[in-house]
Amino acid sequence: MKHNAMKRVTAVANQKGGVGKTTTSINLAASLAALEKRVLLIDVDPQGNATTGLGIEKKAVNQGSYEILINATPLEDAMLPTSCEGLMLVPASMDLAGAEVELVGVKGRERVLEQALASYDGAPFDYVFIDCPPALNLITLNAFTASDRVLITLQAEFYAMEGLTQLMDTIRRVRGSLNPQLDMDGILLTMVDRRNNLSVQVEEEVRNYFGAQVYDASIPRNVRLSEAPSFGVPVMYHDIRSSGAQAYLQVAQEMIRRG
Repeated sequence: MKHNAMKRVTAVANQKGGVGKTTTSINLAASLAALEKRVLLIDVDPQGNATTGLGIEKKAVNQGSYEILINATPLEDAMLPTSCEGLMLVPASMDLAGAEVELVGVKGRERVLEQALASYDGAPFDYVFIDCPPALNLITLNAFTASDRVLITLQAEFYAMEGLTQLMDTIRRVRGSLNPQLDMDGILLTMVDRRNNLSVQVEEEVRNYFGAQVYDASIPRNVRLSEAPSFGVPVMYHDIRSSGAQAYLQVAQEMIRRG
Protein backbone atom coordinates (compact mmCIF):
# COMPACT_ATOMS: atom_id res chain seq x y z
CA MET A 1 0.00 0.00 0.00
CA LYS A 2 1.05 3.57 -0.65
CA HIS A 3 0.19 4.84 2.82
CA ASN A 4 1.82 3.24 5.82
CA ALA A 5 -0.86 4.27 8.30
CA MET A 6 -3.71 4.75 5.85
CA LYS A 7 -5.65 1.64 4.93
CA ARG A 8 -7.88 3.20 2.40
CA VAL A 9 -8.05 6.71 0.96
CA THR A 10 -11.19 7.75 -0.92
CA ALA A 11 -11.69 11.02 -2.81
CA VAL A 12 -15.35 12.07 -2.81
CA ALA A 13 -15.84 13.93 -6.06
CA ASN A 14 -18.09 15.50 -8.64
CA GLN A 15 -17.28 18.69 -10.50
CA LYS A 16 -20.92 19.75 -10.21
CA GLY A 17 -21.84 21.48 -6.98
CA GLY A 18 -24.93 20.63 -4.96
CA VAL A 19 -24.97 16.89 -5.68
CA GLY A 20 -24.50 15.65 -2.12
CA LYS A 21 -20.69 15.44 -2.17
CA THR A 22 -20.02 17.14 1.17
CA THR A 23 -23.15 15.66 2.77
CA THR A 24 -21.77 12.25 1.81
CA SER A 25 -18.25 13.03 3.06
CA ILE A 26 -19.56 14.05 6.49
CA ASN A 27 -22.22 11.40 6.96
CA LEU A 28 -20.38 8.44 5.50
CA ALA A 29 -17.31 9.29 7.61
CA ALA A 30 -19.49 9.65 10.73
CA SER A 31 -21.35 6.40 9.99
CA LEU A 32 -18.09 4.45 9.66
CA ALA A 33 -16.87 6.02 12.91
CA ALA A 34 -20.12 4.91 14.56
CA LEU A 35 -19.35 1.39 13.29
CA GLU A 36 -16.11 1.63 15.32
CA LYS A 37 -13.74 2.45 12.48
CA ARG A 38 -11.03 5.08 12.83
CA VAL A 39 -11.80 7.71 10.22
CA LEU A 40 -10.11 10.87 8.95
CA LEU A 41 -11.91 13.44 6.80
CA ILE A 42 -9.77 15.95 4.89
CA ASP A 43 -11.65 19.03 3.68
CA VAL A 44 -9.97 20.46 0.58
CA ASP A 45 -13.07 22.23 -0.73
CA PRO A 46 -12.56 26.01 -0.39
CA GLN A 47 -16.25 26.34 0.51
CA GLY A 48 -15.32 24.45 3.68
CA ASN A 49 -18.79 22.99 4.17
CA ALA A 50 -17.46 19.72 5.62
CA THR A 51 -15.63 21.80 8.23
CA THR A 52 -18.63 23.91 9.28
CA GLY A 53 -20.91 20.85 8.95
CA LEU A 54 -18.83 19.22 11.69
CA GLY A 55 -19.21 22.28 13.91
CA ILE A 56 -15.83 23.90 13.30
CA GLU A 57 -15.60 27.61 12.58
CA LYS A 58 -13.49 28.24 9.44
CA LYS A 59 -12.25 31.57 10.78
CA ALA A 60 -10.88 29.82 13.87
CA VAL A 61 -8.77 27.32 11.89
CA ASN A 62 -5.03 27.94 12.40
CA GLN A 63 -3.76 24.90 10.56
CA GLY A 64 -5.66 22.89 8.04
CA SER A 65 -5.57 21.57 4.49
CA TYR A 66 -4.28 24.90 3.15
CA GLU A 67 -1.20 24.72 5.40
CA ILE A 68 -0.59 21.11 4.30
CA LEU A 69 -0.79 22.07 0.61
CA ILE A 70 1.17 25.33 0.75
CA ASN A 71 3.44 25.22 3.82
CA ALA A 72 4.12 21.46 3.94
CA THR A 73 2.58 21.36 7.42
CA PRO A 74 2.55 17.73 8.69
CA LEU A 75 -0.83 16.02 8.56
CA GLU A 76 -0.95 15.36 12.32
CA ASP A 77 -0.46 19.08 13.06
CA ALA A 78 -3.55 19.94 11.03
CA MET A 79 -5.90 17.32 12.53
CA LEU A 80 -8.72 18.19 14.91
CA PRO A 81 -11.01 15.90 16.88
CA THR A 82 -14.72 16.21 16.08
CA SER A 83 -17.81 15.64 18.23
CA CYS A 84 -18.02 12.13 16.69
CA GLU A 85 -15.87 9.62 18.50
CA GLY A 86 -13.39 8.02 16.10
CA LEU A 87 -13.66 10.80 13.49
CA MET A 88 -10.82 13.28 12.99
CA LEU A 89 -10.94 16.26 10.63
CA VAL A 90 -8.36 18.22 8.67
CA PRO A 91 -10.36 21.44 8.29
CA ALA A 92 -10.52 23.96 5.46
CA SER A 93 -9.62 27.53 6.39
CA MET A 94 -10.51 30.84 4.76
CA ASP A 95 -7.13 30.79 2.96
CA LEU A 96 -7.92 27.66 0.95
CA ALA A 97 -9.54 29.75 -1.79
CA GLY A 98 -6.07 31.03 -2.74
CA ALA A 99 -4.38 27.61 -2.73
CA GLU A 100 -5.27 26.82 -6.33
CA VAL A 101 -3.23 29.77 -7.62
CA GLU A 102 -0.41 29.34 -5.10
CA LEU A 103 0.02 25.65 -5.95
CA VAL A 104 0.95 26.51 -9.53
CA GLY A 105 4.40 27.61 -8.36
CA VAL A 106 5.02 24.59 -6.14
CA LYS A 107 7.44 21.85 -7.25
CA GLY A 108 5.68 18.50 -7.64
CA ARG A 109 2.44 20.39 -7.16
CA GLU A 110 0.10 17.44 -7.89
CA ARG A 111 1.74 15.29 -5.21
CA VAL A 112 1.73 17.54 -2.13
CA LEU A 113 -1.21 15.81 -0.45
CA GLU A 114 0.08 12.35 -1.36
CA GLN A 115 3.40 13.14 0.33
CA ALA A 116 1.64 14.47 3.43
CA LEU A 117 -0.31 11.21 3.74
CA ALA A 118 2.76 9.07 3.03
CA SER A 119 4.83 10.78 5.73
CA TYR A 120 2.12 10.47 8.41
CA ASP A 121 3.17 7.93 11.04
CA GLY A 122 0.59 8.46 13.73
CA ALA A 123 -2.10 5.99 14.80
CA PRO A 124 -3.47 4.31 11.66
CA PHE A 125 -6.86 5.12 10.14
CA ASP A 126 -9.20 2.54 8.66
CA TYR A 127 -10.73 5.05 6.24
CA VAL A 128 -9.61 8.43 4.96
CA PHE A 129 -12.00 10.61 2.94
CA ILE A 130 -11.02 13.69 0.95
CA ASP A 131 -13.88 16.09 0.23
CA CYS A 132 -12.89 17.57 -3.15
CA PRO A 133 -13.84 20.97 -4.59
CA PRO A 134 -16.67 20.97 -7.17
CA ALA A 135 -14.13 21.46 -9.97
CA LEU A 136 -11.50 19.45 -11.82
CA ASN A 137 -8.60 21.65 -10.73
CA LEU A 138 -5.16 21.30 -9.14
CA ILE A 139 -6.62 20.66 -5.68
CA THR A 140 -8.80 17.85 -7.05
CA LEU A 141 -5.76 16.44 -8.88
CA ASN A 142 -3.91 16.44 -5.55
CA ALA A 143 -6.79 14.52 -3.98
CA PHE A 144 -6.91 11.97 -6.83
CA THR A 145 -3.14 11.48 -6.72
CA ALA A 146 -3.27 10.88 -2.95
CA SER A 147 -6.22 8.47 -3.11
CA ASP A 148 -6.75 4.78 -3.75
CA ARG A 149 -10.30 5.28 -4.98
CA VAL A 150 -12.82 7.83 -6.12
CA LEU A 151 -16.41 7.82 -4.88
CA ILE A 152 -18.68 9.80 -7.20
CA THR A 153 -21.89 11.26 -5.82
CA LEU A 154 -24.59 11.57 -8.43
CA GLN A 155 -27.85 13.43 -7.97
CA ALA A 156 -30.83 11.60 -9.44
CA GLU A 157 -31.88 14.44 -11.77
CA PHE A 158 -32.17 15.14 -15.47
CA TYR A 159 -28.57 16.16 -16.17
CA ALA A 160 -27.02 13.63 -13.80
CA MET A 161 -24.85 11.92 -16.42
CA GLU A 162 -23.69 15.18 -17.94
CA GLY A 163 -20.12 15.98 -16.94
CA LEU A 164 -19.59 12.43 -15.76
CA THR A 165 -17.58 11.59 -18.88
CA GLN A 166 -15.28 14.51 -18.08
CA LEU A 167 -14.80 13.23 -14.53
CA MET A 168 -14.12 9.67 -15.73
CA ASP A 169 -11.67 11.08 -18.23
CA THR A 170 -9.80 12.94 -15.47
CA ILE A 171 -9.65 9.73 -13.40
CA ARG A 172 -8.21 7.90 -16.46
CA ARG A 173 -5.61 10.63 -17.04
CA VAL A 174 -4.53 10.58 -13.38
CA ARG A 175 -4.25 6.79 -13.58
CA GLY A 176 -2.13 7.12 -16.70
CA SER A 177 0.31 9.69 -15.37
CA LEU A 178 0.19 10.36 -11.62
CA ASN A 179 -1.42 7.44 -9.80
CA PRO A 180 -1.67 4.05 -11.57
CA GLN A 181 -3.37 2.59 -8.45
CA LEU A 182 -6.38 4.90 -8.65
CA ASP A 183 -9.61 2.94 -8.84
CA MET A 184 -13.31 3.70 -8.93
CA ASP A 185 -14.86 3.06 -5.54
CA GLY A 186 -18.30 3.40 -6.99
CA ILE A 187 -21.19 5.74 -7.67
CA LEU A 188 -23.58 6.79 -4.94
CA LEU A 189 -27.00 8.07 -5.97
CA THR A 190 -28.13 11.04 -3.86
CA MET A 191 -31.34 13.08 -3.51
CA VAL A 192 -33.37 10.15 -4.79
CA ASP A 193 -37.11 10.79 -4.68
CA ARG A 194 -39.06 7.58 -5.30
CA ARG A 195 -42.30 9.55 -5.76
CA ASN A 196 -40.79 11.39 -8.71
CA ASN A 197 -40.85 9.51 -12.03
CA LEU A 198 -37.80 11.32 -13.38
CA SER A 199 -35.74 10.46 -10.30
CA VAL A 200 -36.72 6.77 -10.63
CA GLN A 201 -35.92 6.84 -14.36
CA VAL A 202 -32.49 8.42 -13.80
CA GLU A 203 -31.70 5.83 -11.12
CA GLU A 204 -32.63 3.01 -13.55
CA GLU A 205 -30.48 4.50 -16.29
CA VAL A 206 -27.46 4.92 -14.04
CA ARG A 207 -27.81 1.38 -12.66
CA ASN A 208 -28.18 -0.09 -16.16
CA TYR A 209 -25.20 1.82 -17.46
CA PHE A 210 -22.76 1.39 -14.55
CA GLY A 211 -24.03 -1.92 -13.14
CA ALA A 212 -22.23 -3.16 -10.02
CA GLN A 213 -20.26 0.09 -9.71
CA VAL A 214 -23.39 1.74 -8.32
CA TYR A 215 -23.97 1.32 -4.59
CA ASP A 216 -27.11 -0.70 -3.80
CA ALA A 217 -27.98 1.78 -1.08
CA SER A 218 -28.96 5.26 -2.23
CA ILE A 219 -29.56 8.52 -0.39
CA PRO A 220 -33.12 9.88 -0.31
CA ARG A 221 -34.16 13.49 -0.31
CA ASN A 222 -34.51 14.12 3.41
CA VAL A 223 -35.25 17.24 5.45
CA ARG A 224 -33.11 16.06 8.38
CA LEU A 225 -30.10 15.71 6.08
CA SER A 226 -30.35 19.33 4.99
CA GLU A 227 -30.96 20.58 8.55
CA ALA A 228 -28.03 18.79 10.21
CA PRO A 229 -25.18 21.03 8.94
CA SER A 230 -26.72 24.11 10.54
CA PHE A 231 -26.39 22.28 13.88
CA GLY A 232 -22.77 21.40 13.06
CA VAL A 233 -23.36 17.66 13.41
CA PRO A 234 -23.76 14.64 11.10
CA VAL A 235 -27.39 13.65 10.53
CA MET A 236 -27.16 10.61 12.86
CA TYR A 237 -26.46 12.98 15.76
CA HIS A 238 -29.39 15.14 14.69
CA ASP A 239 -31.95 12.37 14.13
CA ILE A 240 -30.71 8.78 14.01
CA ARG A 241 -34.15 7.48 12.96
CA SER A 242 -34.38 9.72 9.90
CA SER A 243 -34.25 8.10 6.46
CA GLY A 244 -31.07 10.09 5.70
CA ALA A 245 -29.19 8.77 8.74
CA GLN A 246 -30.31 5.21 8.07
CA ALA A 247 -29.32 5.45 4.40
CA TYR A 248 -25.75 6.57 5.22
CA LEU A 249 -25.40 3.74 7.76
CA GLN A 250 -26.40 1.35 4.97
CA VAL A 251 -23.81 2.85 2.62
CA ALA A 252 -21.15 2.53 5.34
CA GLN A 253 -21.99 -1.14 5.87
CA GLU A 254 -21.92 -1.71 2.13
CA MET A 255 -18.53 0.02 1.88
CA ILE A 256 -17.15 -2.28 4.59
CA ARG A 257 -18.56 -5.35 2.78
CA ARG A 258 -17.09 -4.20 -0.54
CA GLY A 259 -13.70 -4.12 1.20
